[in-house]
Amino acid sequence: MRTPWLLAMLVSTSAMAQQADGTAAQDERFSVHGQATYVWQRKSGFAAAYSGDHSLLATRENSYTFSGTLFLGAKLWQGGELYFNPEIVQGRPISNVSGLGGPTNGEMQKTSGPRLTLYAARGFFRQRFDLGGADQQVVSAANQLATTVKSRRLVVTIGNLAVNDIFDRNDYAGDPRGQFLDWSLLTHAAWDFPADARGYTWGGAVEWYHDAWALRAGRFEQPKWPNQLPLDAQLFRHFGDQVEIEHDHAISGQPGKVLLLGFRGRAVMARYSDALALADASGGAPSLDAVRTREHDKTGVGIDVQQAITGDAGAFVRAMHADGRTETYAFSEVDRSLSAGLSLKGARWGRPDDALGVALAVNALSPPHRDYLARGGLGFFLGDGALDYRNERIIETYYALQVAKSTHLSLDWQHIDNPGYNHARGPVHVLSARLHAEF
Repeated sequence: MRTPWLLAMLVSTSAMAQQADGTAAQDERFSVHGQATYVWQRKSGFAAAYSGDHSLLATRENSYTFSGTLFLGAKLWQGGELYFNPEIVQGRPISNVSGLGGPTNGEMQKTSGPRLTLYAARGFFRQRFDLGGADQQVVSAANQLATTVKSRRLVVTIGNLAVNDIFDRNDYAGDPRGQFLDWSLLTHAAWDFPADARGYTWGGAVEWYHDAWALRAGRFEQPKWPNQLPLDAQLFRHFGDQVEIEHDHAISGQPGKVLLLGFRGRAVMARYSDALALADASGGAPSLDAVRTREHDKTGVGIDVQQAITGDAGAFVRAMHADGRTETYAFSEVDRSLSAGLSLKGARWGRPDDALGVALAVNALSPPHRDYLARGGLGFFLGDGALDYRNERIIETYYALQVAKSTHLSLDWQHIDNPGYNHARGPVHVLSARLHAEF
């Protein structure tokens, strides 16, 4: 593990690069931001009546991830902006990222390994067309130049990015580098959004803002094969479509918003019922690989409600229902998801830049998905060889302590009941330490 020196360098750089007021001047022409995050995890040993090829290992395990990202931005002309994000990662996963509907570290990529890897995470163009309304100030941030925008505007984004950069933006649970770590709390766990094995894709989105309302729609490339790196460039044949409606509001003077999200993915995907039918006819355990021969659609709809309670406290609730007929193609092995949580800043105890979070997530599988696993089938993440089905339940809490300007050390605990939806295994405890720096 050769990353501590690089992390230390970026931490020290962050303290020097931040401006005195924490933001850049308005109407930036260029911006440079960066981040470095190191996460260490220890999973407890636990009781297991049996284990399979894709089970969470019942023994104690240690894991780590490291990521470093540069966020480069440039203003090309009025409303036109270009962004590029080189990124480096490395890591050692828990149980090869198998055995859970909600894996424990949102920084862990499906292709992670002990060798430091450099790649282009994002490279996209954004064009804004102001249509009137009130002025709104936008401060300098990662992939956001400081500027002034109108409350009524049209925004077009095209290029290489993460779909959840645009859709399901949550103020309290959406960033594993500073908030909750578990995949079930990054976004809707049942949202099988298009992405390669690192979490990025190519495509475009259009956003229309009209004061308190926003409407978004986008189409993005699916991976060529489930949860793999190569993307399918046949964007008019195989695709992931997203549509979202947002409404901002205030309750007792505190801001909140409601997001309604729908998705439709189309690709050559396997269906659980086809795998079960083939196993009935030929014998043996069902296999998705044997029936991945035709194009299918996968759809779902979800709601995300966020509400500030006071100036330093807020809450969220997310829920999504996906059809559950087709295999997990690009995200987590979840067909129904529900999560809720609270976030509290440390101003109450004299630490205004600290943060405390606590959340609960419940993941569920569709009946055909359960039957497939119960008969010994393997999913990308799951496969204990049998299944005593129960919903997977996750409790997570973290405390982020500011140790230097723009640098936080977090302690995190996760308790997981029925890992991989199996009552015959667990419960599991995961302790985490996270060091995160920004500049």
